[in-house]
Amino acid sequence: MKGANHIPRNGRPVWADVSLDAIEANFRTVRKWVGGRKVLAVVKADAYGHGGPPVAKVLEGAGAECFGVTCVSEGAELREAGIRRPILLLTGWWDGESKYLFEYNLTPALHRLEDLTALESAAAAHAKKSRRPKFRHPFHLKIDTGMNRLGISPGDAEEFARRYKDCAHLKLQAAFTHFASSEDFSVRQTESQEEEFARAINCLRREGVDPGELHMANSAAVVSRPSSWAHMVRPGALLYGYHQNYDPTERCETAERGLKLEPALSLRARIIGIREVPPGEGIGYNAAFRTARPSRIAVIPAGYADGVVRRLSGKGHALVRGAEVPIVGSISMDLSMLDVTEVPGVSVGDVVTVFGRDGQRRISPAAVARELGTVTSDLLCSLGKRVPRHYTRG
Repeated sequence: MKGANHIPRNGRPVWADVSLDAIEANFRTVRKWVGGRKVLAVVKADAYGHGGPPVAKVLEGAGAECFGVTCVSEGAELREAGIRRPILLLTGWWDGESKYLFEYNLTPALHRLEDLTALESAAAAHAKKSRRPKFRHPFHLKIDTGMNRLGISPGDAEEFARRYKDCAHLKLQAAFTHFASSEDFSVRQTESQEEEFARAINCLRREGVDPGELHMANSAAVVSRPSSWAHMVRPGALLYGYHQNYDPTERCETAERGLKLEPALSLRARIIGIREVPPGEGIGYNAAFRTARPSRIAVIPAGYADGVVRRLSGKGHALVRGAEVPIVGSISMDLSMLDVTEVPGVSVGDVVTVFGRDGQRRISPAAVARELGTVTSDLLCSLGKRVPRHYTRG
C-alpha cells in the first residue's frame, strides 16, 4: 500500500499522506468547470489541514490567481514560503497589524465602514514613510447579504462610496459576499443574497465607484450555482477533493457526478500494541466498550489531538490489511483502539488507515462527516500539528 512505509519525522508512528497531484488535478477540474474564471484558492486553516505553504505553492504553479486566508499570520506564512500572488485576508486585520499589510503585501477585506478610515490612515502613513506619494493599497469590500456575520449592509453602500472617494491611498480591487446555504435548494436564501449583492453593487456604480472584480461562489455554489460565479470563485473543500454537501439534493448530486474530485489526504498510523481480551472486559476510559467474545484489540498512537475526533468513539471505523474494523472504546487524546478480531494476521507495526484508501476500500472524511452530522472541513481541520504531512507526487 502506497504510504505504508513512510518513516514518521516526529518520532510517533502516525502521519498524513497528502497528494499534491490530486490537489493540482482538483484545481484544474474546478477551473474547467467554471469556464476558466479566476480562482481565489482558499488555503486558510493550514489549507484545511493539508499544509498551507506546500499546497499554495502547487496551486500558484497551477495558475491560481489569488489566495484566501483568515488572518495576517496565515498570510505572512505564505509570503515567507515564497508565495507571490495576491493574498486576501478574509476576516480583515486587527489593531496593531497594519504595518504587516504593507510589509507582506497582504490584501485586507473591509467589512465595516470604520475600516475604511483606519486603512486609509495606515496607507497614507506608509506612503509618506516609503516616499511613495501615489501609493494605493488594494482591498476587497465584503457586503453582508444575509449571513449576518461580517460585511457592510447593502444599505451602507452609498455611505461607503462617499467615504471611499476621499481615500487617496486605497484601491477597491474587488467586492464579495458569502452565502449562508448555497447547498440548500429548498429555500431561496441564496437567490435572495445574489439579488441583494447586485443591488449593493449597482448602488456603488451609480455613485461612481468601480467595485472591481466580483466574487460570491464558495465550494457548494461552485458545484451547482453558475449564476454566482461572477468574475472569480472561491473554492475551499473542492480543492482538497471533497464536496461539502452532507445532505445533498438531486440537483447537487447530479452536479457532483460531473465534477469529479480526488481526495488528497490519508491519515494513517501503525499499530503499537495488541491485546488478547477475554469476554466481558472493559476497554478504555469508563469501560465504554465491553467485549462480547474473546477479542483482539489493537492500539494505535492517534487520538483526538491527532485528528481522530472523539465523536467517532464506538461508531467509527478504520482500515487494516484492506479490511474495515470498528473503533472501540473512548478515543483518548493520544490513543485509539480497534477490534481486529475478524482480520487474520494483524500484528504490531501494521498500518491502519483512519481516512483514505487501503486496497479496494476507502474511508472518506466526507462520509464520516455525514454520519456525524457535520461538514468535511470540521474533520480535516482537526488534524493536529504533531501529525507530520508527507507530500507525494506521481
